[in-house]
Amino acid sequence: MTFTVPFELAYEFEVNALAADVFDLLSDVPAAASLFPKLHKLVDLGGNCYRWELDKVGTAQMTMQTVYACHYVVDQKKCSVVWTPIAGAGNAQLGGSWTITDKKKFTHLALTSRGELQVPLPALMKGIVAPIVVGENQKLVEHYIAKLTERFGGKH
Repeated sequence: MTFTVPFELAYEFEVNALAADVFDLLSDVPAAASLFPKLHKLVDLGGNCYRWELDKVGTAQMTMQTVYACHYVVDQKKCSVVWTPIAGAGNAQLGGSWTITDKKKFTHLALTSRGELQVPLPALMKGIVAPIVVGENQKLVEHYIAKLTERFGGKH
């Protein structure tokens, strides 16, 4: 038995770095992924497609590992990175984008992420577990943003 937990996140922030430097990192999926917390393994599937395998989480009785794959499209003119889910490549479907904007004195970043995760528990647990899953996903993304801000210098 499983149920689906949908999520949607959006963040905007600034860093004290050149837009080109930020774009260079975020358009290099393995380099950018190396800063993502609790990443167990990133698998290059070829054709700008990657499978993300996060660390297992849970208790002694029940563990779960989030696994998903995405196809990445890098657009240097638009200064964006867009990823779309690859169906059937794990227990999650995830898509999103980075938009990087040069503001001359700083760089503005906009991150969107949306998707769904299949949770291997009875549906009656959804009301309890779904908010935890969404909250944990938010924590991971916020930790990732903190690492990016630390790397590039947060805007003051």
